[in-house]
Amino acid sequence: MNYSRFHMPAFNAAPRRDYLLAVVSGILLALSFPKPGLSICAWFAFVPLFLAMGKKDSKTAFRLGFICGLTAYGGILYWVNIVMTTYGKLPLVVSFCLYLLLSAYIALYVGIIAYLVNRGEKAGISSVFSFPFLWVGFEFIRAFVLTGFPWASLGHSQYRTLPLIQISDVTGVYGVSFLIALANIIIYRIIKGLVRKEAVAYPARSGFIFLVLMTLTIGYGFYRLNQAEQGEPLKVVLVQGNIPQDVKWDPAFQESTVGIYERLTRKACASGGTLVVWPESALPFYFQTEEQYAARVRSLAAEMKSCLVVGSPAFEKKDEGIRYLNSAFLLSPSGEVLGRSDKMHLVPFGEYVPLQKLFPFVNKLVAGIGDFSPGSKVVPLNTGQGEIGVLICFEGIFPELAREYVRAGSRLLVNITNDAWFGKSSAPYQHLSMTVFRAVENRVPLVRAANTGISSVIDSKGHIRGMTTLFKETFLSGEVRFGMTRTIYNRFGDFFAWSCLLLSVGMIVRIFRKKIDG
Repeated sequence: MNYSRFHMPAFNAAPRRDYLLAVVSGILLALSFPKPGLSICAWFAFVPLFLAMGKKDSKTAFRLGFICGLTAYGGILYWVNIVMTTYGKLPLVVSFCLYLLLSAYIALYVGIIAYLVNRGEKAGISSVFSFPFLWVGFEFIRAFVLTGFPWASLGHSQYRTLPLIQISDVTGVYGVSFLIALANIIIYRIIKGLVRKEAVAYPARSGFIFLVLMTLTIGYGFYRLNQAEQGEPLKVVLVQGNIPQDVKWDPAFQESTVGIYERLTRKACASGGTLVVWPESALPFYFQTEEQYAARVRSLAAEMKSCLVVGSPAFEKKDEGIRYLNSAFLLSPSGEVLGRSDKMHLVPFGEYVPLQKLFPFVNKLVAGIGDFSPGSKVVPLNTGQGEIGVLICFEGIFPELAREYVRAGSRLLVNITNDAWFGKSSAPYQHLSMTVFRAVENRVPLVRAANTGISSVIDSKGHIRGMTTLFKETFLSGEVRFGMTRTIYNRFGDFFAWSCLLLSVGMIVRIFRKKIDG
């Protein structure tokens, strides 16, 4: 009897060892992000995946890439369960299913990239060329699809490696992602070239190109780091009230909440001329209508003789009804309201529930208010010393929003947030790591006031000049200098990412035009 028809060809098989290697890649990728933030792991995280893919068929490559992505983003986004069970009041089983769905969605990108790299090799496109461009192209797509979720882009893992990330003022974070992806595929090729068990060309030319790119990048980084900061200095105070999330929106705690912020502000402000920043929704009521508390806040700004940024819900009456907004108000040193900035990019399921008919069991996380509406336009706030752009909550992870504020005249970015949702998890550290890039991309400082931490002062080169610990009632003082120059990234935006995406589209067209067996 001929048993050959019962056996698949060897390259179609994916033994357990290969799936284990894909899992190892996912673990290494997860470890490269905070916490623990072992950033060096990112530079070789994909090597086990490439070793597993070998000469497998493209469908197997997709499965291995998907397993890698599911492991990685399952590890990075574990804190989603804290948010949904503690504050969304979802059963753990439902929460876990939604968490897996989110992780699987991002893992799809990794799977598709692995499929295309594998198929591209068969079409004559070297993985040394395809992988970096495809990775950046799909990372860029993820930043916009389904309202966008650019959380934990590959380059974010290097937020502490300051000489490397200075290139972000040209390419954005995507330039760093590109270099990491290129390093991974070259290391893989070197290993295969040394082992010589497979006909993989030793990457001499691409290795040389990578060394040139890294030399230029690091050289540019040190050049930028050695430049003196210009601009007028500004004293800042970031007030961290540490208001527990389970009492934050309870009217019975409004008095104590305002009292905490008053006390900390008075303690922090020894002299006038300071920019004081309170976190997102520091005032858990409508500043526009709660005159009893609003008068106290205005009086405090006048007493401190300082500008004060306060987070508060707001509302607007429109023809179609009332629009609820997540906003920041700027008060002058005399207590006058100088302006209001509204949140533009809302958190799905946090501030509104998309496709509510499909998710009737999911409640919006922000209590006490109807669904929020996005702000209508970017509005810089003028302190009298310079204009500031306020990024509310996870708006800090979207480079295009920070860029819009700076292009509109902002010379300081202010990120107000409430990371209490995340509990004592890695999420606040991940959130902070992404805001570092907003400062470098636009060469403006960024100050961050978080209800429960991490509050921080970040200069225009990405130095974290001070940061608070989690879940501590405290304040952070510092000094920043208003940004004075416009960067290539600020002028031209994501031209590098767009170039990678267009090249990726060209590669995909070529891949699918060529008939490939197996």
